[in-house]
Amino acid sequence: MGQGSTPDPASLRADIDTLITTVHQEGHAIASSWAEWLIRPDYIASAENLASYLALRHRDLRPLQRPLMTLGLSSLGRLESRVLPTLHAVRATLTVLAGQSAASWPPAEAFFAGEQRLGQHTRTVLGPASAHRPVRLLVTCPTEAADDPSFMVELANRGVEAVRINCAHDDAAAWSRMVAHIRAAEATTGRSMKILMDLAGPKIRTGEVRSPENQKHVGVDALLAVVAPGKLDHVAAQDTCFAVECTLPEIVGMVEKGHRLFVDDGKIGAFVERVEGWGFLARVTSAAGEGVKLKPEKGLNFPDTALQCAALTEKDREALDFVARHADGIGYSFVQSAGDVAALQDELAVRRPHDWQQLSLILKIETTRAVRALPEIVVRAAGQQPAAIMIARGDLAVEIGFARLAEMQEEILWIGEAAHLPVIWATQVLEHLVKKGTPLRGEMTDAAMAARAECVMLNKGPYLFKAIAELDALLGRMDEHQHKKTPKLRRLTSW
Repeated sequence: MGQGSTPDPASLRADIDTLITTVHQEGHAIASSWAEWLIRPDYIASAENLASYLALRHRDLRPLQRPLMTLGLSSLGRLESRVLPTLHAVRATLTVLAGQSAASWPPAEAFFAGEQRLGQHTRTVLGPASAHRPVRLLVTCPTEAADDPSFMVELANRGVEAVRINCAHDDAAAWSRMVAHIRAAEATTGRSMKILMDLAGPKIRTGEVRSPENQKHVGVDALLAVVAPGKLDHVAAQDTCFAVECTLPEIVGMVEKGHRLFVDDGKIGAFVERVEGWGFLARVTSAAGEGVKLKPEKGLNFPDTALQCAALTEKDREALDFVARHADGIGYSFVQSAGDVAALQDELAVRRPHDWQQLSLILKIETTRAVRALPEIVVRAAGQQPAAIMIARGDLAVEIGFARLAEMQEEILWIGEAAHLPVIWATQVLEHLVKKGTPLRGEMTDAAMAARAECVMLNKGPYLFKAIAELDALLGRMDEHQHKKTPKLRRLTSW
């Protein structure tokens, strides 16, 4: 169709007919490949909608969307939760515009059924929303909360819907006190809060560090040796370089020449130049400021390496003995495949054989491999128990690149909506406000965009309650303007 020509409704209807047939066939094939995982009958319709969405988005819809817009039919851009009902509604309208036989639109109940399912799944995982904002809040417990009952009471009074206990920190005794304080706060205030407990996952961190004589900071073009624990002395003397242990020794042997390495949330970036028996040698290509001091206990990311390490560690299994008894939901760190989900579900079935499927599973998407396998991860989890998706933006940004994070978090939001699962917008939300007491302009915009998720996570910090108050007001205002990608068109009052 030319830039100034009028679109032909009959021709567009034929295109939609073809698209409906293709989406139905391909979507059915995708859903059939998941059939063995769909144990919960009430999730089958959601999985089928996700399959239809994947089939639809495997093709470029821009040539079709633009002519539809000129006829007032632009809803293809907002169909995540209702793929086939939307396509059938567009087809019915085109039928009328083409002067063909009487059309039949999907009933409103069927059209909005996906939204209803998403709402129900969100209530199951995160509880009912507070009256003053539709987006739930998830707050991370600081260590001090184990000995401060008033912290949980304050969260409940402020309408926080869920509390996160990070099993990478503290111990079962501290977790037990936190849980007791949460339940006591619920009884005192009459407000319920879900308890979500994060498994630590495999900790890929720096261990012991060695620096060249008279050099303290790693800069661009420096050499960095990475070795298994206890092998710093194996680095050849002629390699005048910084050296660091990797806390997971098996990972050192998986890295190949040309792979990328990031250290300390991306403060150091490098390419692997040489693989040796003791580990590998990498050339630094980027470093924050004028150089970065190499320290122990900092994160290591290998975005190009197929990390074949189990998502569940022995420490996670020990933590599960407590978590399975006390948590409402489990945050699954480092989940990268449907097989990882199955491994955790097997462990839960051992600990709670009769009702493990009542536990929610929070899928933390933090690696490139997890992004690629997201649909299978989602269906394997939600097909058997309540589930949610967490966009773990800290590690994910390093893995896929900061430039792609904004794009990827949008796509994960779309997958969550198509799967009718709540999405948790996590990591460094209002971080400067939480830590320093004043917000940055950029992070306020980021928090406003979080209104398209079902839940926002706040980390611990001295100004946490101030940040909650700011989020309450901001998310309440944003809800008046927009639901997901759809503007609500509230009356404007600024002009």
